[in-house]
Amino acid sequence: MMALWTGQDIAAATGGTLHGSFDADGVAFDSREVGPGDLFVALSGETTDGHRFIDGAVAQGAAGILTERPVDHPHVQVPDTAEALRALARASRARSSARIIGVTGSAGKTGTKEMLFEALDRSSMGGAHRSLKSYNNHVGVPLSLARMPRETKFGIFEMGMNHAGELADLTQLVRPDVAIVTTIAPAHVEFFPDEAAIARAKAEIFEGLVDGGTAVIPRDSPHYDLLRDAASKSGARIVSFGFHEDADVQAVEMIDRPPGSQVTAELGEITLSYRIAQPGRHIVANSLAVLAAVDAVGGDLAAAGLALAELPGLPGRGQRHVLPHAGGELLLIDESYNANPASMRAAIAGLADLRSRRTIAVLGAMKELGEKSAGYHADIAPLLAQADVDETIFVGPEFENLVEKLAGGLEGPARFAHCGTASEAITLLRARIKGGEAVLVKGSNSVGLSRLVSAFVDGDS
Repeated sequence: MMALWTGQDIAAATGGTLHGSFDADGVAFDSREVGPGDLFVALSGETTDGHRFIDGAVAQGAAGILTERPVDHPHVQVPDTAEALRALARASRARSSARIIGVTGSAGKTGTKEMLFEALDRSSMGGAHRSLKSYNNHVGVPLSLARMPRETKFGIFEMGMNHAGELADLTQLVRPDVAIVTTIAPAHVEFFPDEAAIARAKAEIFEGLVDGGTAVIPRDSPHYDLLRDAASKSGARIVSFGFHEDADVQAVEMIDRPPGSQVTAELGEITLSYRIAQPGRHIVANSLAVLAAVDAVGGDLAAAGLALAELPGLPGRGQRHVLPHAGGELLLIDESYNANPASMRAAIAGLADLRSRRTIAVLGAMKELGEKSAGYHADIAPLLAQADVDETIFVGPEFENLVEKLAGGLEGPARFAHCGTASEAITLLRARIKGGEAVLVKGSNSVGLSRLVSAFVDGDS
């Protein structure tokens, strides 16, 4: 197989100057993630300078360096390494014959991306590529593109944003054949006047569609018309998905089959019955978007159905852990990576399906909600009551107003406690567990509830 990038390729793509000769089989900008044969991109950030870690990257096996300064290793020197990485991404997209799918939305981006990867990788026998982790921003997207192997058949790229204009930029790099919007919800609402503005910002993904590209949009969304109109202006073929009777890809039946669901979906004249390994109506909706995209790129729908049945939850995004306890096995549901009002609603609703167990919700604050934060956090109380949650631990100062209302008699969880940090939540949860419970851990990543998950799963303090 050919190298991912030769030194000559990199110099030609970036307009840089090659010093020495090298081939690279990977690309990294975090020196801690550099592996043998990688190109290390020395990015200059606001808080750190990647040039400080060049020697360490070489010690870990970096084959060459993309740098703004001369170094004593094989390298390509450029005026701006961030712009050079973008240039490398554009070159990767230009040389690829892969069918490309871009994924955005207020929630479900990473899970949908992983579903798509598993579905298309299975049918192409290892020919799929996707962005790792949540590499969905102005650095992660070009990195993911630059890592795409030459022989890739299907590429899946997650794209995020928290300000208008960001997706318009990213989608011009990705140039998707298919662009998916999973859902619209009040995420990052601190930076937008209303939810419609969020929908308009998400719709920017359609601006990068290739000629004849397909827009996959949620038919159940109140912003469906806005998304449809934006996609139409970009000349896209529009495919809707959801539970709505007019959806092009429609769930006509959904049956709980713990821990997941059995779904019957219709795609035009095609009827497909499949299992999903993960629970929740929102997961079913995302699976419909996956089927629409797989069909649009000419993938194998049967293979997609098999992949959906086998894909477990992701760390921080629904992964389930069964843990031993003297009083009976615990079920810990790890949703610690992200939280907004829509995903919080879906996660709490999932506890209602576990009423055979005592349920505990450890809920971290939802960030970037601006002046509406108190109201969004207060809206959680009736959700907890509806799901019949036995006990809730609220983490973060954003919950202070809700806790005061609960103390004053507002309907909510049967029992509750409030603390300021993840460390305090660990202590509280340990004191409340009797054995046999289902424990939901959900919050924005910055709250740090992943430490709580590690404390129980790995025994970390």
